[in-house]
Amino acid sequence: MTRPRDPNSFSEPPLPLFAEARPVPLSQADRPPSYLRDHRQRLRTRFMEGGADAMPDYELLEMLLFRAIPRQDVKPLARALLERFGDFNGVLSAPTARLREVIGVGEAVLVELKLVEAAAHRLARARIMHRQVISSWDVLLDYCRTSMAHRQTEQFRVLFLDRKNILIADEEQARGTVDHVPVYPREVVKRALELNASALILVHNHPSGDPTPSESDIAMTGQIAAGCTALGIVLHDHIIVGKAREISLRAEGYI
Repeated sequence: MTRPRDPNSFSEPPLPLFAEARPVPLSQADRPPSYLRDHRQRLRTRFMEGGADAMPDYELLEMLLFRAIPRQDVKPLARALLERFGDFNGVLSAPTARLREVIGVGEAVLVELKLVEAAAHRLARARIMHRQVISSWDVLLDYCRTSMAHRQTEQFRVLFLDRKNILIADEEQARGTVDHVPVYPREVVKRALELNASALILVHNHPSGDPTPSESDIAMTGQIAAGCTALGIVLHDHIIVGKAREISLRAEGYI
């Protein structure tokens, strides 16, 4: 049984585990064939010299799959994924259950794809959190596209702003089906009061790809706007995100 450590005493740190172990070179059987190594090196070089714009979607996807499947040609899998989900963004944001339906997609591939998706979301979110949002509208729209444009079901988010229009919280309020998401205006306004927010921006997506607002979208926006007005909270906008474009309900005259 390990003796509890005295918080007022000092002790030497333990030696690193396996400190004497030496790196073991890969055996020939563990290395990818030379033609794959050459091909992958060419892709890496082109990527480093020209960036993502120098590569079509299937080659960029290949590079992601290298780590997950190190000793096989991943071109067929990259093309199969793009054929199934349409484009690079569609592959990254596809639900894991649907990705598993593609032959060749295992746990390692899922982890690589979802890791990159999570990194993209976090980077886009970091660019707007605790910043003045109204003067950075293009950055806000980029975040909305990255996080919501390719979702398979509707998601409703609320961005809460302080008196200087600095984003203080970004919260998912509800998830729904492919064409509906339940939203409770009273809960939205209540949460704004809890956060001491002075303004809101509503955001939700249309998985169909068409961001045209429905009658229920317009009605729900009106209810939230009325609740905000009664409590002195500003509703700046309601953005509906489609696959290729977004619609601002304020720009359309609904707010």
